[in-house]
Amino acid sequence: MRIRSGGPRAAAAFGRIRRWARRPRPDYPRRGRRGVRRWLPSWRQLLGTALLGTAALTGAAAWMYVHTEIPSDLNAFATQQNNVYFWADGTELARTGLVNRQEVPLAEVPESVRWAVLSAENASFYSDPGISVKGIGRAVVQLGTGGDTQGGSTITQQYVKNIYLRQDRTFTRKINEVFLAVKLDRRLRKDDILAGYLNTSWFGRGSYGIERGASAYYGKHASELNASEGAFLASVLKGAGLYDPAISAENHRRAVERWSWTLDRMVETGHLSAEERGRYTEFPEPKSPPPQTGLSGQTGYLVELARAYVEGNSDLTAAQLDLGGHQIYTTFERPRTAALTRSVEQEGRRLDPEHRPADRNARVGAASVASDGRILALYGGPDYLKQGFNNANASNVPAGSAFTPFVYAAGLDHGVQLRRGAARTPVSPATPYDGDDGISVMTPEGPYWGRNGRIVKAVNDGRRSYGRIGLRTAVEQSVNGPLTQLGMDVGLDVVRRTVLDLGLLPTSLGEAVPAFALGNSKPSAIRMAGAYTAFGDGRRTDPYSVTRVTRGGVPVKLRLPAAAQALRPDVARQVDEALEGAVTGGTAGAARAAGPRTAAKTGTTPDRTAGWFVGYSGGVSTAVVVFRMDPKTLELASLEGLAGADPATPDWSYPADIWRTNAASP
Repeated sequence: MRIRSGGPRAAAAFGRIRRWARRPRPDYPRRGRRGVRRWLPSWRQLLGTALLGTAALTGAAAWMYVHTEIPSDLNAFATQQNNVYFWADGTELARTGLVNRQEVPLAEVPESVRWAVLSAENASFYSDPGISVKGIGRAVVQLGTGGDTQGGSTITQQYVKNIYLRQDRTFTRKINEVFLAVKLDRRLRKDDILAGYLNTSWFGRGSYGIERGASAYYGKHASELNASEGAFLASVLKGAGLYDPAISAENHRRAVERWSWTLDRMVETGHLSAEERGRYTEFPEPKSPPPQTGLSGQTGYLVELARAYVEGNSDLTAAQLDLGGHQIYTTFERPRTAALTRSVEQEGRRLDPEHRPADRNARVGAASVASDGRILALYGGPDYLKQGFNNANASNVPAGSAFTPFVYAAGLDHGVQLRRGAARTPVSPATPYDGDDGISVMTPEGPYWGRNGRIVKAVNDGRRSYGRIGLRTAVEQSVNGPLTQLGMDVGLDVVRRTVLDLGLLPTSLGEAVPAFALGNSKPSAIRMAGAYTAFGDGRRTDPYSVTRVTRGGVPVKLRLPAAAQALRPDVARQVDEALEGAVTGGTAGAARAAGPRTAAKTGTTPDRTAGWFVGYSGGVSTAVVVFRMDPKTLELASLEGLAGADPATPDWSYPADIWRTNAASP
């Protein structure tokens, strides 16, 4: 068969291909080299690649610089609006805001205050081009490793971020920030940039700008600040959540350290004399923040909890929330919250702190959590504006014997190991244990010796002895000895894993000693209520207080917890049966007011510093805790004689009455 040629066009195309194939090509792999050297590029190749890469980067940077536009209105700043919180039924719960912001000319900001900020944040501000190459490199590395990018920003970059860009931590946002900063530095005078930065920066306490920051912390105008106060306000710019002394003792310590460092830094940069520095030896304590209006009663506790959830589970920062304009839809149910509050207040009429010392500093915390994790109601204290400490979210009160169902669940789930290295042996609700008071707590090697050099012995409530009893009976009757020993037999590390699976926070767990099985851990009422929801079918969801957030009708991404299988269904059922038995014939009889299929557990501590009642019915778990706490030292005191009760009255009696009253509410 004869193949026809393609004619002149085909010949011309073939010629072009041959010429392309004969043109010079890079000498790679390198001829005349052997082994690894054949594959190593020459210095010419390396230099050419570097030059080509530099040219490409330079061209890209030039293109981005030319095409980066600065908004025409340099004073455009976020609109100040309320944040609106809603009940679960969609009705309004509370409004917070407005943001405090007031511009002042740079001339009204004392020079020492300006240099306190510059010395701490950007000492080279008046000489740099608006960016720090070293800082940008460091920020990029930190961004890639999950660190904070703020340390890589100049004052100009921070000003750009304040007024033009979102606060999200992305590489694109950082690049935009750099080019906007360079252009802004070329367009505006340095003093104008500094004035803009000081007037738009967030100082915490709902305050934007140096003027409102001075008012929020010191009750004065910015023009009246001295260098020492300016050094503190410069510290707050690093994050009010970390440096506002009113938030916590740890914040106070950080603020003092940062304040002192800033003053020393001012001396180093030549903007504070050593003599004047020597006069600033005492930290300029800010005034206490005023309570927010509209947050009285339980409202403040609910709003505080919801806001904390949004900050921890979205990309919104505290500064962005303070700008307002958000609609926050909570899980809180108004009728349940009102009923829980009435129950606490009704039982509270029995207290007489003025005439009875045992009633002084008594506190109640309570929370109701649905089986899907929604926090339906809580009681945080008598009034948020009078007591900001949220008793329902406290992490300094031991769980006591209300913790023992977790030990029981761990034993049923994992069995026990009676000899070191031996196989685990299953246990059942009927497995007998010694219920006598004062028996020695044992390990596979023998008695457990405490740090005081004595053998640790189990102590039952009322020093009562029960003889040999099954584990279920021990749970129903709240007998401490068998459950203490069960914890040792299961292994405290195994019990720890179980309680973490049930949703208790690692930071709340106590020391791994025999008392761990009797609740030396300090979970909040919210977490205790949430953990007990798993005793239905073994599944649980971390407690949460917000279902969605919007701003101007646009949804804000919010991370919600997912359900998890914390226990095998058969184990959850057996624990549930024991807790139902505690209601029908054990120590938790107060829960019978909630009707059939109610399960509950009482809780006391050996030192009588906490009383608990935790129970659930109809897919809702409620935990009530009562304790006495010194408001200054936060130390717990004994509950003996609370509400005029006989000293022998168990400490779970008062919270049980609150639980029963709440359960009987219409």
